[in-house]
Amino acid sequence: MQVQLPAALQRQIFEQMERTYPNEGGGFLLGTRADGQVAIADILQVENTFEASEQYHRYAMTPLDWAHLEDEADARSLSLVGYYHSHPDSPAIPSVYDRDHALPNFTYIITSVHAGPKAVEQRVWSLRPDRSQFDEDHLVIF
Repeated sequence: MQVQLPAALQRQIFEQMERTYPNEGGGFLLGTRADGQVAIADILQVENTFEASEQYHRYAMTPLDWAHLEDEADARSLSLVGYYHSHPDSPAIPSVYDRDHALPNFTYIITSVHAGPKAVEQRVWSLRPDRSQFDEDHLVIF
């Protein structure tokens, strides 16, 4: 699958991930999905509500956040097409925790952030229907 991400949104993700370092940060991807392509139109940042002592390697949000995001997407005639988050001082590769908590048919953008803080790598993934693993998709920045 090809995932199209505007350069301005990529910069916003990088800035957010660098601000939340050394903890994980994240949010949702709004856009459209058709013909094997995902077009990202906007991002919605969401505060990490995981227990503070675990935020360096875990990210969570509240059910109320989720409901608000769906309403926001609907109001803009878009869909929630995916989720993005950071991996502080770790590769931009999904973890077992990521796989266990992933939703089907979602696009996952992971950004690796290292000390500095500096976003150093961004990759995009989709979960297989049998949930056995993620497959890397093609990220196009334009």
